[in-house]
Amino acid sequence: NLPALVQCEKIQNRAASHGFDWSEVEPVFDKVSEELDEVREAWQIGDQAHIQEEIGDLLLVVVNLARHLKVNPEIALKESNRKFSRRFRYIEAQVAKSGRQLRDCELQELDAFWHEAKQVLKTAR
Repeated sequence: NLPALVQCEKIQNRAASHGFDWSEVEPVFDKVSEELDEVREAWQIGDQAHIQEEIGDLLLVVVNLARHLKVNPEIALKESNRKFSRRFRYIEAQVAKSGRQLRDCELQELDAFWHEAKQVLKTAR
């Protein structure tokens, strides 16, 4: 009944305690790249079940990377969710100031607001 990220980390810690682990972090980066390539290949084929499987594998290896870098993946994702939400609220506010809706804006304009939010909110911390 654990959140999937926590469960994944516990499984990997157990495997590592039995010696099933990389001894250094560099191969984990390589594995992340390999899994991302597999996601892209599945996407190009268009097989949704295969895409889901490969996304799962990618998430698993990213949790493994976090473990090797001594980062709690659950906390890291929660912090990133908060950061994303702050930036998105900034975009919504900027669009609202112009009297428009988000759906009325081109992606390039929203992306420009995103980059602006990164700068404005970084200095506001």
